[in-house]
Amino acid sequence: MNPVWKIVTLPGDGIGKEIIEPAKKLLKSLEEPLSVSFDIREHSIGGEALREFGDALPEETLAACKEADAILLGTVGSSEFDDLPVSERPESAVLKLRKELQTYCNLRPVKLNEMSAKKSCLKYEQVRNVDFVIVRELLGGFYAPEPNTTRSEETNQVSTIMSYTESEIRRITKRAFQLAEKRKRRLTLVDKANVLAVSRLWRSVVDEAHKDFPYVKLNYMLVDNCAMQLVLNPGQFDVLLTDSLFGDILSRQAATLAGSTGLLPSACLGEKHAVYEPVHGSAEDIAGRNIANPIAILNSVAMMLRYTFQYDVAACFVEEAISTVYRRDFFQEDLCLPERKEISTDSVGEQIIEETQKAYNLPYIMG
Repeated sequence: MNPVWKIVTLPGDGIGKEIIEPAKKLLKSLEEPLSVSFDIREHSIGGEALREFGDALPEETLAACKEADAILLGTVGSSEFDDLPVSERPESAVLKLRKELQTYCNLRPVKLNEMSAKKSCLKYEQVRNVDFVIVRELLGGFYAPEPNTTRSEETNQVSTIMSYTESEIRRITKRAFQLAEKRKRRLTLVDKANVLAVSRLWRSVVDEAHKDFPYVKLNYMLVDNCAMQLVLNPGQFDVLLTDSLFGDILSRQAATLAGSTGLLPSACLGEKHAVYEPVHGSAEDIAGRNIANPIAILNSVAMMLRYTFQYDVAACFVEEAISTVYRRDFFQEDLCLPERKEISTDSVGEQIIEETQKAYNLPYIMG
């Protein structure tokens, strides 16, 4: 009997519904070649859930996510709720979901093909060999979901605590070293150890963990220098390990190397659960126009195939299909090259599915 994988999709807000659709179609198109079934169930999150249920992360949604083999998240965020307290806004659902599922490891790969290298704001020679992964800790530091902020009305002072335990650092460090072993065996810890005591704890834990991975070259880099090096020489990096705050900032900067956040995927991994999502936002200004770029979420599907279901070949086929389609004569709203014609979200998705299917019809695959 073919395996049945349970996948929960969370379209969310803005362009979420538009980009989720080609992702679902891509997964269903892979059922026959992989001899599996994908049981895909959709649930509400973010602003959509606030309108319907009065809760950005309804209990029904959370329960379904806990039962799923993988979760595919669209986008969360709506200006309609900007007047609400931060803890009640749509974005709060993402932090709560990470906490409940204990998805502490965020992988954000940045890999440029020839076309995206030419589209970069940097010179082609600087970015043509860029291929690195940011490994970002998700549950600690300034972004910890527990109340870590105090406010004094008398002095009008606010304090947010940056806190990490050795065990929190150790588990994300092990993931980063394991990933580096499978890549180019270079790991860079990005911190602010010249100022922050927390960063010095990171260095101590990472240095100790390095003993178990002697073939991985380890170096340390201050976050301000790393931000500069991402512009000057991004090709030097392989795996960058960092905390929640620095990882959030640096991954946004790294996305500009490819010319658009609409291209880059993300995986949030725990011991039992995994959430896959694009790094871009809800893009309310273009929602409903069928022009959103679906490449980031389709790359996220490739990550799901690789990390949750262990279908490495299928993941490679999807990634190559995306590269093939991206080289064609089109652009999305975020890839506005005047000499190229505009194409719809649906059409991009259909072309990528078609190219993926072609790969499965190759003689050596069939044989």
